[in-house]
Amino acid sequence: MDWRAFAQQMASMARKLLAQSSVEDTLKSITSAATDLVEGCDAAGILILHGRQVQTVAATDQLVTDSDQLQERLGEGPCFDAARRREGERVFRIADFTHEEPRWPAYAPQARDLGVGSMMGFLLYTDDEELGALNVYSRKPGSFTDASEIAGWLLASHAAVAFSSARTHAQMEQAVATRHAIGEAMGILMGSHHLTEDQAFDVLRRFSQENNIKLREVARRVCEQGGL
Repeated sequence: MDWRAFAQQMASMARKLLAQSSVEDTLKSITSAATDLVEGCDAAGILILHGRQVQTVAATDQLVTDSDQLQERLGEGPCFDAARRREGERVFRIADFTHEEPRWPAYAPQARDLGVGSMMGFLLYTDDEELGALNVYSRKPGSFTDASEIAGWLLASHAAVAFSSARTHAQMEQAVATRHAIGEAMGILMGSHHLTEDQAFDVLRRFSQENNIKLREVARRVCEQGGL
């Protein structure tokens, strides 16, 4: 492993991640970087858990999606475990799927049938939040070395910060857009029904609660239709 060249690639990748315009683009850049930077990696993806439901994002190959769906169906697997923060267990490496894997006895043989030879999973986390897992796959057994694991861990560390930053930025943009829409909707109601600001907001709030519709969606309807 040429660590000097790797460091230069990581620096370039970090700048590229921060330049992305959306969470989706950031995640695609992360998985694309994994196939370039992690020795032996044929495919990569990010798994996000919602309870026991799996969301696969930015998969570079159908193999990733198939593996994640298999783990969701079986309720076990290395990506599942990597996405759950366990003290001292933030990296999973399965060197050879042609051998029995006692940790995931149902998943391992079926993953082999999918074409998985070896894989690694890295928890994506910051001090404030857990974000999911970066998973890298090889179709060949024994493809991942200690150097591959170090490279994957370093990539995952950078990726977690970029992912968190992109998601925070997206949430802030959505919050600003929501406040703007609510303000515009209140103005429409105030003008058409001669309401005060507080009364207009109360109309929006009550309609949202009574119809189980998010407040931003109620505001959008008012803006589009000119009223409720």
